[in-house]
Amino acid sequence: MNTASKTWGRFWGVAAIVAGLAGLMTIEIIEEPDMGFRDILMELAEPTLIVLAVAGVVHLLGRMNRQHQEQLTLMRDLETARLEGAHWRADMRELLKGLSTAIDAQFDRWELTAAEREIALLMLKGLSHKEIAVVRNTHERTIRQQAQSIYAKANLSGRAALSAFFLEDLLLPRS
Repeated sequence: MNTASKTWGRFWGVAAIVAGLAGLMTIEIIEEPDMGFRDILMELAEPTLIVLAVAGVVHLLGRMNRQHQEQLTLMRDLETARLEGAHWRADMRELLKGLSTAIDAQFDRWELTAAEREIALLMLKGLSHKEIAVVRNTHERTIRQQAQSIYAKANLSGRAALSAFFLEDLLLPRS
């Protein structure tokens, strides 16, 4: 529902309330023509409050219904996003298996030791030498020496070159 329709709907709702109250006032005047203005207002107080209460309840019910519809839409959107995420993770799992196999094959070609392989993988994941030392329960100096050995065996200049070696082809634009 657009803003113009909502505005017209509110206008007609208020107009109906005013018309109803005017009708009640007219009936009071016709039934008892000798009543003063104050007496008529006192007689209309109760129906006015009832009409306003009903109008308030109708408004709140409409608002509650709109919020419920919005909640249902959000829940559907969330479920759609969850399903898409699950499909994406499943697709990526297969691709990552292939990438993992390719990385292992390259490590074999470079003839890395088991420790060097683990350190190279942790560097590819973005861990610092200090973080790798904590994970492997060793000294940071040892990690730096093993990293230098990895770079030498791979004929690479450093960490950035190691990452670029594996990521360069992944980040090329699709043709």
